[in-house]
Amino acid sequence: MNDIDAWVWWLVAAAALGIPLVVTAMPEFGMFAVGAVAAAIASGFGAGVVVQVLAFAVVSVALIAVVRPIAARHRDQRPELVTGVEALKGRQAVVLERVDGSGGRIKLAGEIWSARALDNGRSYEPGQEVDVVDIEGATAIIL
Repeated sequence: MNDIDAWVWWLVAAAALGIPLVVTAMPEFGMFAVGAVAAAIASGFGAGVVVQVLAFAVVSVALIAVVRPIAARHRDQRPELVTGVEALKGRQAVVLERVDGSGGRIKLAGEIWSARALDNGRSYEPGQEVDVVDIEGATAIIL
């Protein structure tokens, strides 16, 4: 053990902490591994064992205290990706053929869609802009 410098042992510890990081996907192990690298750097500069352990503890705790809340906040604020017909709801369309409660045609997102009015008593004339409130099968429900 005396033949190998302390900084090598700290790097071995960092690598050992990297294994559970990969296996369990728990970022805390990565933060501990960075703390071990900090201790290896302190050892490389000739610091004593107490300073090395303090460097490991301070860096690890600081990373956990600072990085974890930031990562959790970003994980919770992921933008919702809307695709398919869900992305068409709320968009505007142009009436191509008269639309009423029984049907008609609109141009929505560059495509021609069959459509019907949400309110059966209402009708929309060609050229009028309407809002798509729902999609039922291949029919857009407009307002």
